[in-house]
Amino acid sequence: MNSILQHDLNNFENILEKAKQQGIDFLKNLENIPTSNKNTIDPKRSLNELGLGSVQALKEFNERLSPLLVSSPGPRYWGFVTGGSTPASIVGDWLASVYDQNTQSVTSQGGNSALIEFETINLLLQLLELPDSFLGGFVTGATMSNFTTLGVARQWFGKQFGKDFAKNGISETINVLTATPHSSSVKSLSMLGIGSQNYTVVKTIEGNREALDLADLEEKIKGLNGKPFILISSAGTVNTADFDDFEAILKLKEKYNFWWHIDGAFGGFAAVSEKYKHFVKGWEGADSITIDCHKWLNVPYESAFYLIKKEHINLQIETFQNSNAPYLGNPLENFNYLNVVPENSRRLRALPVWFSLVAYGKEGFCDIIEKSTSLALHFGNKLIENRYFELLAPIRLNNVCFTLKGNENQDKVNVFLTKLNDTGKVFMTPTFYENKKGIRASFVNWRTTEDDISIVIEEMKTILDDLDL
Repeated sequence: MNSILQHDLNNFENILEKAKQQGIDFLKNLENIPTSNKNTIDPKRSLNELGLGSVQALKEFNERLSPLLVSSPGPRYWGFVTGGSTPASIVGDWLASVYDQNTQSVTSQGGNSALIEFETINLLLQLLELPDSFLGGFVTGATMSNFTTLGVARQWFGKQFGKDFAKNGISETINVLTATPHSSSVKSLSMLGIGSQNYTVVKTIEGNREALDLADLEEKIKGLNGKPFILISSAGTVNTADFDDFEAILKLKEKYNFWWHIDGAFGGFAAVSEKYKHFVKGWEGADSITIDCHKWLNVPYESAFYLIKKEHINLQIETFQNSNAPYLGNPLENFNYLNVVPENSRRLRALPVWFSLVAYGKEGFCDIIEKSTSLALHFGNKLIENRYFELLAPIRLNNVCFTLKGNENQDKVNVFLTKLNDTGKVFMTPTFYENKKGIRASFVNWRTTEDDISIVIEEMKTILDDLDL
């Protein structure tokens, strides 16, 4: 064994202790770490002939690389839709690295770690009050979840014409209907060969909505003259957290032949709250659902899961089966995630989620979700109280979409946001909504409090003074 590697092995406990303490220091100091910075490095570092060892590597990391990092798990990181890791999820994530399992199968590699994934999906179904008619698994994020589910939808579409698209390629025009798809769904259409522009846009409901207009949807369905199609619907649009009418779509499913996919990356967690579960009423009728865990479930990044109805398992295997690996046996009798997801290499991504669900239960996540929505309303009210801001859309759940009041100030919106983010006190993302430049704040982090909102409002007032509005 290499002498430096041997030294690290002998010194392993001390190395992990140093890393643990550094992690604790970072998490304890989150509120004081900037939400953005302009630090930079020259990334063309030369590789050492002889390694430095873990302790010296950690020292160099602290000197050169850690200044690049921001408090994205912190309470005032409101950009994108980003949660912050809870204590239990960090335990699960660290142990996932320590145990370093291949989670493909319940029987391969001499271990049964895939059973942990099965159990975690079962717990998630209970959390979301969905039936066990769904099968699921873990992927990296909403993009791969949408890719997985829409990949199976593509195979379903081909079967309507007696064709196997997975084996022989796409030989029919695939009809896709949607109103406000997330960019990850559009990206998935591109990767699947369907085409990022080859979908029909359904009108949205009038009156500042992003949800499907059901009348226009049915007109477009009738225009297909009985041809099958894929419907991509939303459980929480990214700008305004709007929801499609799932009960109405369920009725359409009785009349027409289509694959119904729901992108519920963050909005699906509305099901956990009695106050908001009406938004997803009827979603159990979908063929597939996308949910992100590193959003409202507050686990470390690179965690999402897909749900696909069990009745479609053959289509899923046809889409992803490793047909050149006969030693795996019959994919139905010997279940292996290798045959039902895009990734062949899979870490034990379920473990942070399992720890979180077991540690905090349904009540814990209900509290996070209802507190987040309450904070979004509180922030929205503070904006309304200030005469320089206006909401671009109603606050339906946890996203606040707003802008500077007055058309004459539209050219100052991006300047305002840049100056605000540059303070390092808060991070929000730009958007464009209703033909206006806007700003979006998303409340999903379990650490955020009203005190954080007060800090941000004061920073916003200071920036307003600087812009001399």
